[in-house]
Amino acid sequence: MLTRLGERIKLARLRRGLSGESVSKRSNIFKVTLHRAEKGNSAITLGTYVRIFAALQLQGDFELLAKDDELGRRLQDLKLPHRGINDE
Repeated sequence: MLTRLGERIKLARLRRGLSGESVSKRSNIFKVTLHRAEKGNSAITLGTYVRIFAALQLQGDFELLAKDDELGRRLQDLKLPHRGINDE
């Protein structure tokens, strides 16, 4: 999953014609950290990903992570008490 995320970050950077140096400066991170994020290194913090997404103007995409938790909603619905017509 992190490898695919890193690949998508790198593609987004390249599509925008941005160098690793410019994105790292905009993100306030070291260039090596950006390179590690683009490789999917698991030691990269969530905050670093947020800064990279913001530098690429992808913060809206980041907000979509786990947005629609279909399984969680189904499990929650199974636990809800069901009331019949005569229950009050």
